[in-house]
Amino acid sequence: MLTLIVTCGIAYLIWRISEQLPDLVFRLSEIQRDLAEIRRQLDNNSKDDS
Repeated sequence: MLTLIVTCGIAYLIWRISEQLPDLVFRLSEIQRDLAEIRRQLDNNSKDDS
């Protein structure tokens, strides 16, 4: 009986995580794009100062 409960719990957690995966991937890509933009601006500022 305990094995059944644990298996159901693990299946539920995997289902919840997989449901959130597309949103998580989208947010990570947005953060990566923002960081690339900040890095570009910093590089441009350092080139302007030289």
